Amino acid sequence: MSARLLRRVLQERETAPQDPAAAAAAEVEREEEEEASPPRVAARNPFDLLDEEKEEEEEKEDEVYSEQPVSYNEQKHSVNKKPGNAVPETNKKSKKKKKKSKADKQVSTKSRDEKSLDSILEDLSIEKKPMQQRVNQNERASGKEIEIDETTPGTSSILSIDPKHLKAENEMRRIFGSKVVDSLENQRNVPSSSTSRLRGVRRVAHNPRKTLLVTPSSYWPPWDKSMSMDIVETKSGFNYFRYIYDPSVSHVQDLFEVAKSANDLNAIAAILAKYPYHPESLLTFAELFKYSGEHQSSADAVEKCLFALECAWHPLFSPLHSNCQLKYSHDTNKPFFTALFSHMKILDRRGCHRSALEVCKFLLSLDSDDPKGALFCIDYFALRSQQYKWLEQFAEEYQCDNSLWLFPNFSFSLAIARFYVERDATNGEASDHSDKSTSVDLMKQALMLHPLVLHKIVDKAPLKDSSWTQILRNVFFGSAKPGSPSLEHMISIYVERHYIMWRFPELQNLLKDAALLVIESLKQDNREAQDWACVRKEAFSSDKNEYSHLLVSDFSDTTPSLPPEELRPFMVAPGMAHEMPPAEQELGIEVRPRAPREVAGRNPALVFLESLLPWVDYGDNHHDENDQNNDD
Repeated sequence: MSARLLRRVLQERETAPQDPAAAAAAEVEREEEEEASPPRVAARNPFDLLDEEKEEEEEKEDEVYSEQPVSYNEQKHSVNKKPGNAVPETNKKSKKKKKKSKADKQVSTKSRDEKSLDSILEDLSIEKKPMQQRVNQNERASGKEIEIDETTPGTSSILSIDPKHLKAENEMRRIFGSKVVDSLENQRNVPSSSTSRLRGVRRVAHNPRKTLLVTPSSYWPPWDKSMSMDIVETKSGFNYFRYIYDPSVSHVQDLFEVAKSANDLNAIAAILAKYPYHPESLLTFAELFKYSGEHQSSADAVEKCLFALECAWHPLFSPLHSNCQLKYSHDTNKPFFTALFSHMKILDRRGCHRSALEVCKFLLSLDSDDPKGALFCIDYFALRSQQYKWLEQFAEEYQCDNSLWLFPNFSFSLAIARFYVERDATNGEASDHSDKSTSVDLMKQALMLHPLVLHKIVDKAPLKDSSWTQILRNVFFGSAKPGSPSLEHMISIYVERHYIMWRFPELQNLLKDAALLVIESLKQDNREAQDWACVRKEAFSSDKNEYSHLLVSDFSDTTPSLPPEELRPFMVAPGMAHEMPPAEQELGIEVRPRAPREVAGRNPALVFLESLLPWVDYGDNHHDENDQNNDD
């Protein structure tokens, strides 16, 4: 029965009344008509003939092979050589009678593909090699000798990074919604396109590569591949890397040093005009924009620097791995640390504390020496992002020379974290810290170990309640001294970074209750204060400031600004060129002799801010005194 006739019969059955005898008689009549009528030839696709010829050839081959005896190995080889999309003969015949469901076809095809692939791999004895082995083979082929250590650190490190929280855009979308963030990004891209049209510059549309740390803007130029990353060595399960400049642009760093020593921002701008991704030039203008109050331009320069440095990463280097080390001792690695630290502060200023925490973990994991002082702010970002349990786990598992609990920031932050964990437990959340000290006890220990912190917090926050005046009148808090330069510097950094936490009323009550308990306990036994003083002296016994390389202003939320007229001395007037190498003349960099700046009669605050710039020189006072003596 043809398909058209079958459809007509089914339609008649649905419309006609259900009479079994009449239906059977009608079916017999239709079959007799079909036998009497000549068969109708349907139009066929010419390509079906090719399929039929292939089927006939395969049937003949099967008949030939069935007549000849085949060994077991030959049968295995023939099965392995069979293509993954080959269909058995029984399936072909049944396919003409009825159609299989689409899901069954996909499952059967997938299983056959997997079996055929496994059999091929077994026959060829091919094993999958990890990424590290392939890279090591490439390094050996290039003539480099690398020491391979089989022991690798565990992936469940306390500093493991969540890539979902690395970018600020993801956190801002969770806070404000996608529509708000997308509209801000569109407004951010409009000015750059309008300025390009006004200048007559035609920008080529391109899709920038995706990165983990930042989201590149569409108007940024393509990466110039001026830097790359090289693996220095592999030992104790860690891979040590360093940045290297491409030989074709190695002279750019020399040009930057010349421009910096000449205090010439025009020359640095000329470098960026030809090499838009030079890291140190971008960081210089980021600081300039920050002090001039253009925070968005400063953030763009930092993000562009991070984009270029991330594009230069080695295939084995990733923030998601816990075995990557980037030592700060290499000069070419220093811009990456500076850019990450600046980016972390920008994220904090935007309110993206969780993203700042992830960047801080990445910064701390790069170098165990902690050259930028990430340990002094990681607890702050953990508290602001409400990662209280993670902070307690970090204090227990992180390996350091001294116990983290002895540091001023961790002494008070762990007490705050314990306070919020206890509050969450009372609200119904499960807690597995019943055997640990309470938040009041931890705060009391922190005040006994670092009594000087209380006085500085009351002044910095400020805490204006009259009860604080009475507490500070106590001898223990009123006459507290740091004991060592290192500890005093650490306390100053802590107060500058964390003072805003003490504006919450619940934390003020916690601090007040702990301070009153300290006073009551000292009335009963004064020897406890001496014991804590011995602990403090033993933990920080150095007579030198071991953290002098960390500036307190780097951990501050406030950013000083300079008026535009005060920035004019940093710009070099045209026509002051001197003899320079050919590469510098090509860029049009003008250099003038480095003259010392005058200090007398100027605003002290302005002189201090100006001294933060690395290329500013105020001369030598001894020469001025000698000149005055000669005049006399």
